[in-house]
Formats: sequence, C-alpha cells, structure tokens
Amino acid sequence: MWLQQVKRAAIVTVAVLAIGATGLVWLWRDRPNLDNIDWPSGPAPAENTLSVTWLGVTTVLFDDGETQVLIDGFFSRPSLVDVILGRPVGNDAVTINFAMHEFDMRRLAAIIPVHSHYDHAMDVGAIAKRSSASVLGSESTANIARGAGVPEDQIVVAANGETYEFGEFKVRLLPSRHGPIGWRGSVPLPGTIDEPLALPQAISTMRLGKAYSIIIEHPQGTTLVQGSSGFINGALDEVSVDLALLCSYGLTSLGEEYAEQYWQAMVTSTGAKAVMPMHFDDFTRPFGEITPFPKVLDNVEKTAIWFEKYRDTWDQDTKLYKPEFGKPIAVFAQPSSST
Repeated sequence: MWLQQVKRAAIVTVAVLAIGATGLVWLWRDRPNLDNIDWPSGPAPAENTLSVTWLGVTTVLFDDGETQVLIDGFFSRPSLVDVILGRPVGNDAVTINFAMHEFDMRRLAAIIPVHSHYDHAMDVGAIAKRSSASVLGSESTANIARGAGVPEDQIVVAANGETYEFGEFKVRLLPSRHGPIGWRGSVPLPGTIDEPLALPQAISTMRLGKAYSIIIEHPQGTTLVQGSSGFINGALDEVSVDLALLCSYGLTSLGEEYAEQYWQAMVTSTGAKAVMPMHFDDFTRPFGEITPFPKVLDNVEKTAIWFEKYRDTWDQDTKLYKPEFGKPIAVFAQPSSST
C-alpha cells in the first residue's frame, strides 16, 4: 500500500513537471512577428552623407563618409545557457572581426556604450584594440576597457554636460535611468565596476555603472540614442532631435501608462521627426539573427500599436521606422527632386 502511494506520487510529480516544462517551452517559442508591424524601414542615405545602421540590440553605427561613431558594439552573443548558468563569457573574436569587416569599420573614432551591462559594453575593449577608437563612457565602462588592455589614452570617462567631438560629430552623454524591469520594479545588476575587469567573466560582473541618453549632433541631423526604457522627467526638455532611437524592451511589462510617459519624455519633448525602436530582439541569439523576445517577456507588436497611438495623439508629424538589421538609413529623408 505504501509503495503504491509512493509510485502514484512520483507519477503525479513527473506529470506536473512535464506539463510545466511544456508550458515553458511554449511560452519561450511564442514570439511577436515583425511582419505584422507595417512601418517603412527608413529612407536610404545618399552617398557620403550621414547614415545610421542598426546592428541589433542597441548597437548602432553612425557614418558620415569621413568618421564613424559606434554605440555599444555588442557582437559577442553569450548563449541562453551561459546566461542562466552564470558561466564565464568572453569576447567572440571571430564575430567581432566579421562585424568590423562586414560593416567597414575602418574609420572608427569612438565606441560609446549606453551603460555597462554585458549586452552593451562587453566588447568595447576588443573593438578598441582592433582600432584607434576612443572608448567613451562611465568609469565602469572604462574598467571593462582597462581589463582588456586598452591604453589609457584611448579611454575617456564622460563628464556631466561635456561635449566630445569626433570629426563633425558632437556627442553628449546625459544622465538617464535604466528601465525598472527587474523583480518588483528593480533595475537588473545595479552597481559599478570598480576595478579593471578582464574577460571571461560571468555576466553578473558587468554592472550597470551609469545609464545615459546619448545625443549625437551632426550638421546633417541630430539623433537621440536611448539604450534603456528608463528616463528622467524633463531631462531632455532643452534637446531637439531629428531621429530618436528608442529601447522598447520592457515597456509592455511596465504598462501603457508608463510607456506613454516614456514616449512623451523621449519624443514629444525633443520634437523628434522620426522614431525607431530597438532592443526588442533576443540577444541570446547569434549576431545578425533578429528574433523578438518571447511575448511573456516583451511584445514589440503591442509596443508598436502603442507608439502609433501616441504618435497620433501627441506628435502627428513624427514618422515611425521599423528597424532592419544592417540597413543604413538617413537621419532624415533627402529632399525630393520633384517640384
């Protein structure tokens, strides 16, 4: 009798675990479809004019034909298993070399992470050592570069309100906040990196540092890069931009009221003429593979509907662009040749 009860309990336990595992697999595979977002991908730039190329997550390459500025430069893609198990991860030299060659990063002047989490900053040192580019960011970002052996004269710790010039680009890093997307509204991996960090390391060692809104001014147009779904009310009230590149990850879990406040802080306040969402793609997938996060974590289709609603309510003249991996776009459309 006792043995039968034990067997019955074991069978029930196995069944519950199997059902739970099946449910988790289904949730992980239930993902938004980018084809359902009916937006243009943005205007193509003319030759030797300012272009912006999205390379997944919030990695963005600015190029005016003379100078290049790279935001983040996250090319190594630790796997989901690496992340879950906390295994040490390092720079993927093959992928970094491929990305720099494929997108012709031969005139790279600066590498600027939006903050120091691994999905933004882990490759800064490896890229800097393959170029003469400066690494610009917080002290935490500087310590990732130092851990990779980047010379100190290539490392610039950003000062509040300072403008940094690279060719015709003028760059400002304005204090911002990371989105409160952790447990009970917390910020994932808060804190700082206080000494040189040599990879490989677990992703938990790559702490937030400081989060920034990055303003990139150029004679042909000004761009806001917002690498996280956090914001500071009023921080951008005196800033005017042509293009806003916005992290959209976490907005659906934070709720529509929060998302509307985020839009107003990023778009309405800056008068952005065009908006393109980023950071909706699963960064545990290989570089170049654009697959949205599962709906249980984030739903970029729903975010797109919200953005259309906010645009129609607050900023009717603002264009919405759907990002396309590796496709350069102009900061704003070229003048039409027709009369």
